[in-house]
Amino acid sequence: MNTNLKNIDVLILCGGLGKRLRGSVSDRPKVLAPIGGGTFLDILLKYADQFGLKKFILAVGYKSDQVEEYVRKRGYEVVFSNEESPLGTGGAIKKAEPLITSDPFLVMNGDSICHVDLNRFCSFHVEKNALVSIVTCRVEPSADYGLIAMDSSSRISSYQEKALSNKESFISAGIYLMQKEIFSYMPPKDRFSLEQDLLPTLLKKKCYAFATENGMLDIGTPDRYGKAREILREDVG
Repeated sequence: MNTNLKNIDVLILCGGLGKRLRGSVSDRPKVLAPIGGGTFLDILLKYADQFGLKKFILAVGYKSDQVEEYVRKRGYEVVFSNEESPLGTGGAIKKAEPLITSDPFLVMNGDSICHVDLNRFCSFHVEKNALVSIVTCRVEPSADYGLIAMDSSSRISSYQEKALSNKESFISAGIYLMQKEIFSYMPPKDRFSLEQDLLPTLLKKKCYAFATENGMLDIGTPDRYGKAREILREDVG
């Protein structure tokens, strides 16, 4: 199993429609939402780069031409997996399979960030011999996130997408390490959700949660985007 982050492919999911954010960002995809002097994409790439990650695949869809133009102007070395129609988070990963060469590979949501130590996360994944490892963080009571329960060995015992909880819970921070074997468990259809259609079916496999006390920032709604802009505005350089 590959343990050198420099050799691991990073797939960033950038194809979402971002409907809830339209009140604040209506003319571009979420990943290009302005933060400081740059965009959320700049922050994600800068974060990954500090760990030596070099190969990036952007799964794009909505207004993909804007993402491709921005990447060219900034001089980033990336490849694109372009959705002609929305495929969902799972479908986007499935479509990108021909471009993924490393095993495991890293997946990041294009609208959230959690400053976890990716070196430690990779070591955890290897030590557990996991099929999938998910970075998890704590969240206050909410019905807007996927809730994750784990046993004493950090193995995931339940995954409930956007389930209501009245207590502090662990959620996915939107960062995953996956073995390429995961493609053999994906449904035959092209469009499906990673969180709703795939992950709940893999709980009998080796799926582990890497818990962190670090918080997650997402830009999925105007309120959260405003908070993220305040916190991350110095991170773009």
